[in-house]
Amino acid sequence: MHIYHHADITAMEEVRQQFKARAQAAGGNLTISVMMLKVVAAALRAHPKFNASLDVEQQEVVLKKYIHLGVAVDTERGLVVPKIEDADQKNIIDISVELNEIAERARENKLTLEEMTGSTFTVTNLGSLGTGHFDPIINWPEVAVLGLGRAERTAVWDAGGDRWMPRLVMPLSLGFDHRVVDGADGARFMSWIVEAIRNPLLMALEG
Repeated sequence: MHIYHHADITAMEEVRQQFKARAQAAGGNLTISVMMLKVVAAALRAHPKFNASLDVEQQEVVLKKYIHLGVAVDTERGLVVPKIEDADQKNIIDISVELNEIAERARENKLTLEEMTGSTFTVTNLGSLGTGHFDPIINWPEVAVLGLGRAERTAVWDAGGDRWMPRLVMPLSLGFDHRVVDGADGARFMSWIVEAIRNPLLMALEG
């Protein structure tokens, strides 16, 4: 099953521009994908049912106490999915540096099997290829995956200010295994992510 949403990332982009030089100095690249990994890690803490795997033989759901985020990387050999271990325990700069390193090694075909297995949730970004909403494929035995589409400037009605405002809006696509997660859970998970993007304090309060 899939659920689609739009997230206003205007404030996130402003923060990215403000701190991207600091990430570069540390050896990273502060992208929206990197910042979304931190948001997703916090969301998984607040919604642990999505940070799980399905054991078909035992007919049971295994909730994971750790958060290892798989990140889809486009290479000449196709998509590979290395993981960022314990993403919830790392700051955004640390994640940017680690992702930069593993993405480079993925393109050089230097990843180990250990680095490409054991993720608990996957994030994939096709926005750089011009894609909007899409149906990302779940990285088994995980139970959910989040797809990031291409962000675009669009006019959004500001009811409080009684006018149209230019905002940067990114499409999100959540795919999940309906045997483990139902539609209401998916809607709540997506709403949490959208609100956390708009209000980062939510991550500190609930993540």
